[in-house]
Amino acid sequence: MELRALRYFVAVADELHFGRAAERLHIAQPAVSQQVARLERELGVRLLDRSPRRVRLTAAGHRVLDAARATLAAAGQVPIAAKQGMTTVRIGTAAGLTARLERGIDALRERAPEFDVVLVDLPVEARLNALRQGELDLALTRGVRSVPGLTVLPAWTERLYAVVSRHHPAADHPAVGLAELAADTLRVPSREHDPPLNDAVVSALRESGLHPKPGRPTGTLQDTIVEVGSEPRSWTVLPADQAAEIRSTRVRPIPIEPAITIGGSVVVAAENAGGAAECAVAAFRDEAEHPARGRPSLSR
Repeated sequence: MELRALRYFVAVADELHFGRAAERLHIAQPAVSQQVARLERELGVRLLDRSPRRVRLTAAGHRVLDAARATLAAAGQVPIAAKQGMTTVRIGTAAGLTARLERGIDALRERAPEFDVVLVDLPVEARLNALRQGELDLALTRGVRSVPGLTVLPAWTERLYAVVSRHHPAADHPAVGLAELAADTLRVPSREHDPPLNDAVVSALRESGLHPKPGRPTGTLQDTIVEVGSEPRSWTVLPADQAAEIRSTRVRPIPIEPAITIGGSVVVAAENAGGAAECAVAAFRDEAEHPARGRPSLSR
């Protein structure tokens, strides 16, 4: 059994989509399908239920996924252990944090030149579980306020952006008020993809006094962007860092005015909530010494 097959299976299990898993792995989709099929043959069980519309884990798939994550995490420690004298930090992360990660890693390296980083891209619940099990040193999250057994350290705030179709009447506005969107349909990813972020966004909107017209929940963030781009009178909400990474030319992110924000945190194991954790908070905090963030750039 090859580690590559386990890695490909975990990517598909995280994305529940072969195409997105292939993009994440930077390989062709047929190679992902072949490796997962090979793994199923070796194990003698079906790991995934496939249909033209969706991919789901089977009961066996859920069991194998936990074992696969543990195996890959253990394998990942081998090259790390070989780097004697080098400080290694394993960071749990997710899409939409690229710029913050780059700044944070640079800041950590200023404090420890021999610092090495291992980034682990996981869904939020898997990220927190890996932290509990000692497979990560810290995790970056949005919308998380407390987690049993872990310490949540607030580190930054992000402005929320409305994302609309390029054909929406507000698409070219420098900012948009929630009242302008009240008659349109709010589309958000299903809560199962990121419960804390989903809850935080919905709560922030309600606290602002808006009771948006809810639409059918979408799938992943990528699915949401595609569907909003195809529906001129729908919209979604994203934190600024995620909005900045949109590459679709079919949608436009617009800052909400008056501003609504969402909190981001560094999460660590309770026993590690000391000086090192505070250094991480300082590294990933908002850009205090940089120009204020403008409207996220788009490829046009």
